[in-house]
This record gives sequence, C-alpha cells and structure tokens, in this order.
Amino acid sequence: MNGSVRTVLGDVAADQLGLTYAHEHVILDCPLVEDRFPDILLNDVAAAAAELSECAAVGVGCVVDAMPCGVGRDPIRLAEASRRSGVDIIATTGLHTRKWYPGLSWANEADPDILAGLFVADLEDGIDRYDYRGPVIERTKHRAGLIKVGTLQEKFNARDRRVFAAAAAAHIATGAPILTHCEEGRGGVEQVEVIAEFGVEPNRVVLSHTDKVDDIGYHLDLVASGVNLEYDQALRFPIDEENRTVRLVTEAVAAGYAGQVMVGTDGARRSMWTAYGGTPGLAALATDVVALLARLGVDDDSVAQMLRLNPARFFRFSEAAA
Repeated sequence: MNGSVRTVLGDVAADQLGLTYAHEHVILDCPLVEDRFPDILLNDVAAAAAELSECAAVGVGCVVDAMPCGVGRDPIRLAEASRRSGVDIIATTGLHTRKWYPGLSWANEADPDILAGLFVADLEDGIDRYDYRGPVIERTKHRAGLIKVGTLQEKFNARDRRVFAAAAAAHIATGAPILTHCEEGRGGVEQVEVIAEFGVEPNRVVLSHTDKVDDIGYHLDLVASGVNLEYDQALRFPIDEENRTVRLVTEAVAAGYAGQVMVGTDGARRSMWTAYGGTPGLAALATDVVALLARLGVDDDSVAQMLRLNPARFFRFSEAAA
C-alpha cells in the first residue's frame, strides 16, 4: 500500500492523482442536515456526477470527500459519482465535532480504542453502508482513505482528546493520513500539540479552513511545526485581488511554504454548485482562481506544488507501525 492513495474505487498510485481538491463534500445526506441545513443537503448522485464532470473537464483528477462517520456519508453514491465522472474520490473516516451527533451518544462518549476500531475497519475492510446510524453494520467494498477529526474551540475538552487519540491510533495502525477541522480556522496550535503527543508526525496532518484566519503570523507558526495547511474559502467570496484565500496563497508562496499548502473549495453548498443552479461552480477553483493566482505572480511550479505534488505526497498511506 505504501506509495498508493486509497479511493472509493480502489487504490491508486499517488503520482496518478493529478490535480486534487483537498477538501470537498460530494454526498452529504442525513436527517440532521435535511432538517436544519437544507443548503448543504447534497443527496443527488446525478448532480454530484455532473458537478465533478465539470471539474474533470478542466483537469481535476481527484477530490477528497471530507465527511466522516455518522453525518451523511454514502459510500455507494460516492462510488457511483466517481464512476460516472471519472474523478477519483477519497472517502473519509473519523468523527466531526460534537454538534453533528445529537442522539448518537457513541460518537461523543465511546472510548478511543472502540472508535479507533471503527476507523480502522472503514480504512481496511469497507465503509458501513448505513454510516453507523443504526444497530446494523454492513460493510461495503468501498474503503476510506483518510481520517478526519475536529475541534470547536481552541482548548481541548475530554471528548476532543478521546477522538484525537482514536485518530492517532488508527493512523499508527494503518498509515492513513489525518485531516482536521479547525472551527473558524482556529485551534490549530493545540491540535498540532495534541496530535504530536499521541505519536503522529506533523507532516502526516493537514489542518482545514485555516484561511478563515486573516493573520499570516498564525499560518507561519503552524507551518513551522511541520504540519500542512488546507485553504478552502476562495469560492465563498468574489474571485478578485481582495479575495482573502487568494491573498493568503500568494503570501504562502512568497514566504516559502508552498510545499505545505493544499487547496479545496469546502463546497458543501447547493448555492455554490452549477448542478444545483448555483454559482460559481466547483470547477472555478481550477480555472478562475488559478488564473487569478497567475495574474498575481504565483508561478506555475508553485501552483503545481499545491494542487498536484503536495496532495500526491500527503494522501498516500505511510508505513504502518509494526
């Protein structure tokens, strides 16, 4: 497995991924979302395939579906969207923050060893077709290729430590990379400290949404630890020189840490997908945003580093501990 990336349709050589969006939401379908957040209900596999096909037409080869256990994953629809569009999809195990699990006490109370066992099973055996939302578990042939965890605040609570301990154990057992959710971009410093405490090398971790924090000093502090950053807010704002994400990317390149940055759209909004009648469409990251970066002086090598080389390095499985 070393040197390969695990997608929902099977393992792929890392150098075959191509241009990669490092944080997306392709299928997101659960009662909580349907009831409270209808704009992020992404339940139509035909729409998902259509949106990804637009991305494929402009060179996108792979996307990460960043929804972990129990909050709207569907490995069967992810696999179908991948087959129809020709875009590889990396599915995710792990747990999101507490607010996503009302009524699912196991997600907030289970011991780390139990959670780690679920994560490892998703990675090695196959994702449960019911997404751990009931008493029945039926493993599919579609496996996760990434572990995701997150925090809601800068200081860890007991639940955060249990979940991060489980993610670290699953990483050590399998070699799968770890992606974290930083609420409003914050909390990254303590996340790095805790994940290192549990034995994970920082270069095997990527922090999401950090471009919500408009403070280059914060970003420099994070990359100094060896961790990777994932910027994903560019499509939430006009794509012009005032775009915060675009500006932070140019500052990252100027500061010499393009080798630790990946990008995505975090496009969990019907209002952002052309397939649902929204705008600008997920393909705009590979077209309009990349074109703007070029106009602002970001060279082709740096763009390739962030969208191709870094994902190929990061999303491959490392050697698991013996």
